[in-house]
Amino acid sequence: MLAEHLASLADENGNRLYEVATRDREPDANGVDPVLAAIDTSDVDEVWLFGVDAGNGLSEDECAALTRFRKRGGGILSTRDHHDLGSSLCSIGGIGSAHYFHSKNQDPDPTRCCRDDDKTLNIDWPNYHSGANGDYQMVAAADHELLRRPDGSPIEYFPAHPHEGGVGPQDDDASVVATGRSKVTGKPFNLVVAYDPKDGTGRAIAESSFHHIVDYNWDPAAGCPSFVEEAPGDGYAREPEKLDDIRQFVANAARWLSSRNG
Repeated sequence: MLAEHLASLADENGNRLYEVATRDREPDANGVDPVLAAIDTSDVDEVWLFGVDAGNGLSEDECAALTRFRKRGGGILSTRDHHDLGSSLCSIGGIGSAHYFHSKNQDPDPTRCCRDDDKTLNIDWPNYHSGANGDYQMVAAADHELLRRPDGSPIEYFPAHPHEGGVGPQDDDASVVATGRSKVTGKPFNLVVAYDPKDGTGRAIAESSFHHIVDYNWDPAAGCPSFVEEAPGDGYAREPEKLDDIRQFVANAARWLSSRNG
C-alpha cells in the first residue's frame, strides 16, 4: 500500500513524481546484498529501510555503502520496531545512532530502559504502547514540513502499535519532529527523528516503528504474520479519513528526502 501510494503521486501536470522499486534483501554466498552494497554508485535518490532483523539484517559492506550513499547526498528513511528488531541499522553512519535497542545502542536515558507495554511479555523494552494495530494515535508534531498537511495545519494522527521502538537525536543535525504518548504509562516517546542536510550529506529520517507504514496497520483486513498475537482495533475502519495524515506524512517524507529538494 505504501509503494502504491508513493507511485501514484503526481505533479500539477499529472506526471509521476517517483519511480518506486520494492525488494527484499537478497544476500549472495558471502552474505552481502550486491544491490545495497553498491547503492552509493547507483542513480537511486532515496532509500527506505525496514529493519525486521534481530541484528544480522545488514552486512558491514551494506552499512558502509549506505553511509557513503547518504554522504553523497542520498536520502534515507530507516524504520524498525520493538526490542532488538532492526538493530543492524545501528551500523549505518550518522542515522544509526538515532535508533535505540534493548541490547545495542541503548537509550541514554536510563529511566527509559524499562518495559512500557506490559501485555505482550515475550517482547521487552523499548516497547512503547501507542494502541492497537488498526487504530490511530494522537501525534504531537513540531513545526516541520514533514508534519504539515497541504493547508499548513499539523498532522495529528499516526497508526498505532502495541509496542513501538525507541529513537532519539544524537547529532547536532538531528531533531525530534513527532512524539506520541503511551496508553499504558502515559509517558511521551519519540516517533520521528529528522536529520537535516549538512556539508553535502543527505537528509534522513529515523522512525520508531515500521507499523506506521505497513499494510496491516492501514487495513487490518490485509492480514498479518501468524506470530502477531494482539487483537487489532477498528479505528481506521470507523474513521478512514484519519488515514489521510499518514499518507500525507509519507508523501512529505518522499519529497523532503529527495536530493531535488535543495
